[in-house]
Amino acid sequence: MGRGILRIYLGAAPGVGKTYAMLSEAHRRVERGTDCVVAFVEHHARPRTEALLHGLEQIRRSEISYRSAVLTEMDVEAVLERAPAVALVDELAHTNVPGSRNAKRWQDVEELLKAGIDVISTVNIQHLESLGDVVESITGVRQSETVPDEVVRRADQIELVDMSPQALRRRMAHGNIYQPDKMDAALSNYFRPGNLTALRELALLWVADRVDEYLQQYRGEHNIRTPWQARERIVVGLTGGPEGRTLIRRASRMAAKGSGSEILAVYIARSDGLTSASPKELAVQRTLVEDLGGTFHHVIGDDIPAALLEFARGVNSTQIVLGSSRRKTWQYIYGPGVGATVARESGPDLDVHIVTHEEVAKGRGLPIARGARLGRARIIWGWLVGVVGSVLLAVALRGMEDAPGLANDVLLFLFLTVAAALLGGLRPALASAAAGSMLLNYWFTPPTHTLTVQDPENFVAIVIFFAVAVAVSSVVDLAARRTHQAARLRAESEILSFLAGSVLRGETALDALLERVRETFAMESVALLERSSDVEPWTCAGSVGPAPVARPDDADVDMPVGDNMALALSGRVLPAEDRRVLGAFAAQAAVVLDRQRLVWEAEEARRLAEGNRIRTALLAAVSHDLRTPLAAIKAAVSSLRSDDVAWSEADEAELLEGIEDGADRLDHLVGNLLDMSRLQTGTVTPLIREIDLDEVVPMALGGVPEGSVDLDIPETLPMVAVDPGLLERVVANIVENAVKYNPGPEPVAVAASALGGRVELRVVDRGRGVPDEAKERIFEPFQRYGDAPRGAGVGLGLAVSRGFTEAMGGTLDAEDTPGGGLTMVLTLAAAPGGVRADAELPAQVTS
Repeated sequence: MGRGILRIYLGAAPGVGKTYAMLSEAHRRVERGTDCVVAFVEHHARPRTEALLHGLEQIRRSEISYRSAVLTEMDVEAVLERAPAVALVDELAHTNVPGSRNAKRWQDVEELLKAGIDVISTVNIQHLESLGDVVESITGVRQSETVPDEVVRRADQIELVDMSPQALRRRMAHGNIYQPDKMDAALSNYFRPGNLTALRELALLWVADRVDEYLQQYRGEHNIRTPWQARERIVVGLTGGPEGRTLIRRASRMAAKGSGSEILAVYIARSDGLTSASPKELAVQRTLVEDLGGTFHHVIGDDIPAALLEFARGVNSTQIVLGSSRRKTWQYIYGPGVGATVARESGPDLDVHIVTHEEVAKGRGLPIARGARLGRARIIWGWLVGVVGSVLLAVALRGMEDAPGLANDVLLFLFLTVAAALLGGLRPALASAAAGSMLLNYWFTPPTHTLTVQDPENFVAIVIFFAVAVAVSSVVDLAARRTHQAARLRAESEILSFLAGSVLRGETALDALLERVRETFAMESVALLERSSDVEPWTCAGSVGPAPVARPDDADVDMPVGDNMALALSGRVLPAEDRRVLGAFAAQAAVVLDRQRLVWEAEEARRLAEGNRIRTALLAAVSHDLRTPLAAIKAAVSSLRSDDVAWSEADEAELLEGIEDGADRLDHLVGNLLDMSRLQTGTVTPLIREIDLDEVVPMALGGVPEGSVDLDIPETLPMVAVDPGLLERVVANIVENAVKYNPGPEPVAVAASALGGRVELRVVDRGRGVPDEAKERIFEPFQRYGDAPRGAGVGLGLAVSRGFTEAMGGTLDAEDTPGGGLTMVLTLAAAPGGVRADAELPAQVTS
């Protein structure tokens, strides 16, 4: 049995009609005779959606008891037993009730697909896992239910269900999505036009990328190399020359004429590094391309026309934009040029545009020599060995009584030529070969002291010597240069690997990166400079080393990063080949700086959002939780002051008790609010001293009913280093919270124990407990888990307790109670020494 087919209706926002479209498709399939059933569809009380369920077979749902409630989920076993051809499964990202067959609904769908059942499902764009942070930044709502992108990408068919924001808001206003009591809140919050527009764009872009994946996969499977003009993709060939900006702007105007066109600027660099491109000009052109909405690509290739065409066909390009050649007329003897070659070999499906510019025929200049730098000392030694050494060798051989013979003389001079090539490169070796040939001819070939050669064999020997010397010199020089280049490229690859690794690791230490630049290029100082505009002065975003420069013009080397940022180095002038790696460092420095600022802005935004949430919750607390005890106090006081009723002593005592209880509740709430304010502003300063737990904990239990707590604090416990006042507040809040949610007759257990250099205080209740995913949320301000009544407080007790505990250097965590319930674990630092000291009472106590 083969795997089933998955079809997904992807919605741009809630209410666009995903479920409606799915049910409509089901009716069409049923009419065609397909065995189609409803495995799970949630109509959300929408009349039109509910009406479409009529006429479709619905599989019974499984009922699961969870926390005194009975909830329904899709019955996977029943669907597998029914084995339909097509099953409708709504809300793919849904999280199943604990105790279900699988944790997530998409896992249920996987089971159906493996059983050979086709599945039609729905999901909203905001439920894709990779877009969670983006959606939260747009709407301010964090989606708790998500589905992995790969699950949706593996779908055989994805259909986008879209609707304009205005139409969706009209549908909302007509009551077709939410009930009237929720309509105004939804329209003013999540369903704002800006939110809907952004979600719609996310959905369109995600689906467009998926379509591109399908297209590339199809072209690869069928080995299609010719471009398909599904949409215009314009490739701009750059040389690093000044004409690049003209080409980019021309391509941008061409792209603007067609909707959905793309610009891809590509620079082809030779693998040996021979190039006349200006790194600064390439950086400017990269910025220009990105500002115009395009992308910049760097490609290595020795055959520039072939590499350019291969790149264009690889990205399914439809047009190539090139500039007219800058070569002078006589330079065409080297070949027809890149533009003519690309136009000739592009084929009928790839248009090539040759754009004129101001630099036409002004000359390109010769490529900058980027061979190995052997150093001045080695070159001098090469000349000395090759030329002076040849003369000295000739003098030495001439002074010998028994000459070794012409053949051995040739070998000795050839040895000097090879040594000259190893030391100084090709030119000293060629000079050595020429000098050796002349000396051999003049001193050692009859007739001597002349440049004529009498014996033809000697002439052939000298010619062969010169040819072999030149050949050997060229090979040795090339090998030496290639060895040097390989070592250099290895060092560059290690540096670029470091930069790539730092990007993947998300390292954000700008100073460390600048220090790495200074060490890599042996500079005195490195500074990252920026400015807001061309007319503003430069400011230093980060620097290392003594006396960093204040302007790029004052630096020995400057590497621009865009228009308003530059990496400035002082110490020495860098060779041209080092600027490529320096450019990578500069780009990474800009990324690190932007990341640091984004992190700071995100943290600032988080603090502002937290403050706004606390203010909103505080207003809610003032409007209800604080007014409730005030209302009770007001009612009791008004009753006591009333002259119309003659209150008995018992009634008056009851009213006074109510006033006292309301005042205590009000004092407790206000105290927690003030404590939370102190924690938010960082003004909590604990006064740490050594004290025994049994001196503090009993005092904290004064606010709970008698008999509701079972206290167990061994006398052998070590003393703890805490602030007694803060610890009392912490324990009181924790115990009161546990007593409040402890349902049975069994009292709350408060037990202490020692563990290494720490002391643990455990508060154990037998209530309903808290699921793992909510254990951290209960410590956030204004959080009340479960069905706590509105008058039970504003949800600050545990937040204040954790804040005070951390201020004292301790921890407060929540654990499950074996057998059901929640255990609060308060961990404190034991006092130095760790031994309990029983205090002696004084003979007389005064207060």
